[in-house]
Amino acid sequence: MTKDVSLVLAACLQELHLPAVKKQYEAVARQASAETWSYPDYLRELVEGECQQRRQHRIERLLRESKLPLAKSWSTLDLKRLPPKVVQQLRALVSGDFVDRHENVLAFGPPGSGKTHALAAVAQELVRAGRRVLFTTCSLLVQDLLAAKRDLTLKVLLKRLARWEVLVLDDLGYVQQSREEMEVLFTLLAERYERGSVLVTSNLPFSKWEQVFKDPMTAAAVIDRLVHHSVIMELNVSSYRAEAAKRSRSSAGPAPQPTGE
Repeated sequence: MTKDVSLVLAACLQELHLPAVKKQYEAVARQASAETWSYPDYLRELVEGECQQRRQHRIERLLRESKLPLAKSWSTLDLKRLPPKVVQQLRALVSGDFVDRHENVLAFGPPGSGKTHALAAVAQELVRAGRRVLFTTCSLLVQDLLAAKRDLTLKVLLKRLARWEVLVLDDLGYVQQSREEMEVLFTLLAERYERGSVLVTSNLPFSKWEQVFKDPMTAAAVIDRLVHHSVIMELNVSSYRAEAAKRSRSSAGPAPQPTGE
């Protein structure tokens, strides 16, 4: 290929925003020549490389935008310590079919049981499949909603949140909040009802949600919307952090005994 042709081709690929093709076409051309590929085979190799790179870049962007804790991935999730039913539920959720049905996922269990890790791991797999996911703690989201209400921009924020296929709300009920704060959360959940999936972790059973929403009727309405189309997981296991601390102490051996003088 002459220098002039190479420059023109590089400029065209730059204008068409085909960076992978621009980077690989010469090397792939040499391979095609050596292996006597047809023109369609050569073109397919270049186009597949471009598509693969774009998919990878999109997933990286979605992961950044998701705000998911990336350390809590499927590969680091210890399935052996979870109840068999929960493991079965998690494996089914990874397919993402529940998102298409606008179903919710509710994970209950004591602190340290692995609720957040389990749902974050599923959410990461959904992102890697190309779905738009947003992770946030319940307390932070409520503050954003409350600020938007005060600024008369709540409708705008709700519309922006609706663009996420999956919304992960971590630690519902962990921090006790005011009635006004819980009212904006109810507004969000009502807006997403049968329109988008919500993944919720909570250390409080439904029977104690009246404490969270400050009103039996509001609590009942929230539960009704979340449970209507949902998967409920019970992680009644001991604290992972407590187990890790116990193992750490055991590996360190007995503490040295003081000696008399």
